[in-house]
Order: sequence, then C-alpha cells, then structure tokens
Amino acid sequence: MALSLEEFIHSLDLRTLPRVLEIQSGFYFEGSIYEMFGNECCLSTGEVIKITGLKIKKIIAEICEHTEGCESPQPFELPMNFPGLFKIVADKTPYLTMEEITRTIHIGPSRLGHPCFYHQKDIKLENLIIKHGEQIMLNSVKEINGEIMVNCGVLRNHQNHSFTLPLSQEGEFYECDDEHIYTLKEIVQWKIPKNRTRTVKLTDFSNKWDLTNPFPKGFYGAVILKPVYEIQGVMKFRKDIVRILPSLDVEVKDITDSYDSNWFLQLLSTQDLFEMTSKEFPIVAEVIEAPQGNQLPRNVLQPGKTIVIHKKCQASRILASEIRSNFPKRHFLIPPSYKGKFKRRPREFPTPYDLEIAKSEKEPLHVVATKAFHSPHDELSSVSAGDQFLVHHSQTTEVLCEGIKKVVNVLACEKILKKSYEAALLPLYMEGGFVEVIHDKKQYQISELCAQFHLPFNVKVSVRDLFTEEDILAATPGLRLEEAITDSYLLISDFANPKECWEIPAGRVNMTVQLVNNLSGDPGSFLVRTLVEEIPEEQYYMMRRYENSFSYPPPRPPKHPSVEETKLSLLSLAEEKTVGLPKSPKSLRVDRSKKLHSNQAGLDSKVPVGCQNDLADLEKEKRKTGETAVADTNATTVCGWTGTLSTRETFGEMVWYRGNVQALPPDRPKTEL
Repeated sequence: MALSLEEFIHSLDLRTLPRVLEIQSGFYFEGSIYEMFGNECCLSTGEVIKITGLKIKKIIAEICEHTEGCESPQPFELPMNFPGLFKIVADKTPYLTMEEITRTIHIGPSRLGHPCFYHQKDIKLENLIIKHGEQIMLNSVKEINGEIMVNCGVLRNHQNHSFTLPLSQEGEFYECDDEHIYTLKEIVQWKIPKNRTRTVKLTDFSNKWDLTNPFPKGFYGAVILKPVYEIQGVMKFRKDIVRILPSLDVEVKDITDSYDSNWFLQLLSTQDLFEMTSKEFPIVAEVIEAPQGNQLPRNVLQPGKTIVIHKKCQASRILASEIRSNFPKRHFLIPPSYKGKFKRRPREFPTPYDLEIAKSEKEPLHVVATKAFHSPHDELSSVSAGDQFLVHHSQTTEVLCEGIKKVVNVLACEKILKKSYEAALLPLYMEGGFVEVIHDKKQYQISELCAQFHLPFNVKVSVRDLFTEEDILAATPGLRLEEAITDSYLLISDFANPKECWEIPAGRVNMTVQLVNNLSGDPGSFLVRTLVEEIPEEQYYMMRRYENSFSYPPPRPPKHPSVEETKLSLLSLAEEKTVGLPKSPKSLRVDRSKKLHSNQAGLDSKVPVGCQNDLADLEKEKRKTGETAVADTNATTVCGWTGTLSTRETFGEMVWYRGNVQALPPDRPKTEL
C-alpha cells in the first residue's frame, strides 16, 4: 500500500529502523538540480532508498503568552546552540498504550532516557499493585520470551521496586511533572515526543552568547517547541548520506521484508559503533563523513580514508576551566598523558568551611584574609583584611550566647604576627574571604597534581607539551582543575599504520563510516595517543551535572542565627578602618625577580556545579559587585589590596601581610614538599 512520505514518517516506529522504501510516485524539481539546501529534492519513480534515521533538523518556537494591545509574536526558528535553560511542562494529552509511549518517547540507557508517567487507575500485577497517580519510571525496552516488554520501576520508602509491562498494556498514562532544568540540545535529543510538540518554560538565558536573543527582553515564560524533521538514508551506488524532508511530495511503499538490504552500504555512526559488543572489534571501516574540528587527527579522519577501529573503552580526563575575570571562559578535557608542566596558583576560599575542606596533611595551608569579620563572641577571633593564618583542623568550642552556652563548629588556626604566632578560632559560618599564599615553586605533571592534591586546584602551564604541534593550554592565563571524570572513547588508527592509535570521544564526535570487514589476527600492542580537547560551555555544564549526580558534597554549615548583628558589626568595623587610610599609589615599581606569583588571585574562580544550579549561581553573581580584582603588571593585587613586594635574605620567600609582602617569622621553618 502506497503512502505519502509524510504519512509514512508519522506512522514510523523508530525501533524498527532501518526500513527500505520504493518510490511509487516520484517528484522532479525544475531543471537539473538534484540537491538543494542540503536536502534531496528529486526522487525518481522506482528508486529505492534505505531509511536509517529520523533527526530533528530545526526547532520552531512559538510564544504562548499574549500581551493585550500588542501583536501576537510570530513563530521563529530557535538555533540548536541557543544557550537558554528550560523547564519542561508536562503534556496533558494521555498516552493510551505502552506501545504508543515507546514509539514516540526516547527510552535509553542515558540518564535523560528514563521518562516518568502515572496511571489514572491501579495496575494489578502478579506481585505488585501500582497505585493510581504513582510515578512509574520507564528504564528500558527489551524482549523477554519472545515478547517486547518495558522495564519499569517505582520508588517506595527509598527502595526501588522493578517490574515489567507489555506493550499491549492499555490505560491513560500521563507525563509526570519534571522539576529538572534542561538545555535545548537535551530537549531535542530526549524530551520531544515524535509527532508531538513540547511546551517548555524559559528559565534562564546566558548573556555570554554572541548572537541576539530571539525572545523579547525580560521574557521568561511558556514556549511551544515544534520540531522540523529530516529523514536520513542511503541509496544504491552512492557513498554519501542523503537527507530528505518529510514534506517532499512523493508516495512510497515499504518493501523491507522483500528486499535484500545488503545491496546498500552498511553505514554506522559513532553511536552505532559504541553500541556494538566488544567481541565485534576490531573492524576495518571507511570514513564516509568526517567529524568537524581542529582538535582531531586530521590525517586519519578524512572522507575516503580506511581506518581500524580497535575497541571501545573508558578513559579518564581532567575537566579544567580557564581562570579569567571576563567571559566567555574556555573549558578543556586534559588527558593524564599530557606532557606539559604546571605551577601552582593561589586559590580563593569564601568561608573557613572551605578552608577545612581544602587543607591537606602534605603541607600547611597558608592564607590571607581579604574581608574583615568582627566576632560577636569573645571566645572566637575577629579578622581584619590582610591577616594571615595557618590552617590546622576543625573542632567544637563553647560560646556564651545571651547567657546560654552553645557549641559551635570552629576552625583552629594560627594567626601569623610579625615575629610570633597567635592561636585563633574562626567560626565555620563566618562570611569572609581568603586567598592562598603559595610557597611551592615546583613544576608538576598533571598526574602528580591529581595524586598529591585535592581538586579543585589552580595552576598555570609553565612548560608547554613539546610532543604536540600546538598546545592550546599554554596560552591560558591560568587553569582551574575541577574534577576527574570518566568518558567513553573509540580507539582508532590509520589502516596503513595500525600501531599508532587515537582516542576519539564517542559522545562528542559525529562520524559516519562504512563497514568493510572484520580484522582477523592479533593486532598486537599499539601506542595510544591523546589530545587536549576544548569543549563548548553547554557540554561543560552537562559534564559537571552528570558527574556531580553521583557524588553528594557535604552541605554548607548553617549561618549564625544573629546574622544581622554580624553585618552591622562588620559595617561599623569597616567604617572605623577607612578613617585615615592612605590611598594606594597609582603605580609601584617591582623587581620582577622578586615578584609574587599572585596575578590570578583576584580572578573569579567560582564555577557552576551543573545546569540545574546555574540560576542560583547567576543570581549570586549579579549581587556580587566590587569584589573582583585584576592583577596589574606593576603591583601585587589580592582582591582589592595592593602593596609593594619585599623579601628577606633568610628565606627568600614572600607572603602577603597587611598591604605589604613580608617573610614568614624566623621561627617557622620553610615549607618543603
């Protein structure tokens, strides 16, 4: 039975791909043009095409809200790289069978591939009763004893109860409310049901985008996203992938069951390759469509090049961000095999609680305060901007609060005076600011930093990687090593040189290859080469969110109950301190050989943990004004405090001390690593 192409795509179950179609009634474009705007526009009657995929080509957005007295906004195309964050509005139209859900909703192993639904009535199973309104998570679809089943789960009393539902399960299934925040790319890939629109709410927009925001100024409302699909397929005697719009006026007939699909090229995407079993490797393939980007081995990944795909693997990377005061910041994935060397840079700590987390047994943590704090209790220490401390450990102590003794958590430190030390107790709830003082001049490999210090950690490239043509890390002013992650890679090599392999990220490289044959015999040992990868901001946030979804950091300590009293004390203390203070000179001469390496100390080192926390972080940044300082080439600047540099011949190492750099007291031994 012949159908229009649009009708066929509407009824297509993506799980049954690939499908072979025969053109029953062709469409001929005027003239001899065969392809226009990247899409096929001329298909002859009798032509056979193998459909391999259905992708969203673009998104048309339509604003739901209408303001009286204003014209209704026209629908517009929303770029795929739009840097907004969205919250999904649950679809009120029910799904009538599980088969309809699996045919239209993406269900997969990804964290985004587990949609949740609820049923209007109780579902009685053999060993379980699913109550009406109870949230059901769909985890996967698989065949059990010849029948396609959906693996599901419900959470009760913090325990997950698993069960299966057949595709024939009927009823009214409704989407559950989703409190997560998504990027547009995530919504396109996972959250738009086939043949349906998706209503979302714009919750945030990054002002670091180079293009104009297509939404009205100040708009944070509901938007309907309408996908425009594109059919991907292959044709006989052609080695490229053809792309067809479903709206093309042709009639087609499904001949999959009566046609030998081996006549077509066996094209595989990067995702297809990674879903193959380990036993199917190594294989020989020809590159049909090469990935874009200047960070990949161009001499290997070229169209028409024959490559060997040895295996799929998991490899570790260090996620790092550029330290700079202005945007946009660059983000990198650094392999452990990176041969460059790093020097340590000062870190910033907003509270004593952060000092407690960052301290290590390897060396004492030496910091300088950048904000004043007046303690409301005699048992605790007050802090002036410029005071220096050596951090020791956390403990508890009793304080007298309105005649009642209370136990508070404090950080035990030593306050550095000119020639002696003084014990100090800093409350963990103290809202202050501290900058690390670095005495370590050693150069480290990336593996040494990860083994010896706790991340996050601030560094600067001191010696570039001489084994690469261009080291993209060498030009950065500083790097914040944030966390170690594990990612999926394909190990590939040139067929002419199978002993030199490259790690290609499976999730970030779009590549299409034609399977040639399996590689027989033992390939033996080979050299694995890696590259530093620069990733866009969107992928960076996704990685931070996914990694942090497995590790829950300890909560911030509660703030002191008398916060307002503390703020008033700080204000009065600041007013006293400003009386009679001399103004900083416009320029200070510094001997470069004695210059303190603190040019990054005032830079903003706060990095959002994930996409879901971006809104809170952005609000904090809007309220934060006047606290960021930029290092000057002729003066040492630490969060707004500028002073001259000086050294003592005894130690030859410099520290910050109330506007001037001083040496450590003589009774304190020099830090050795």
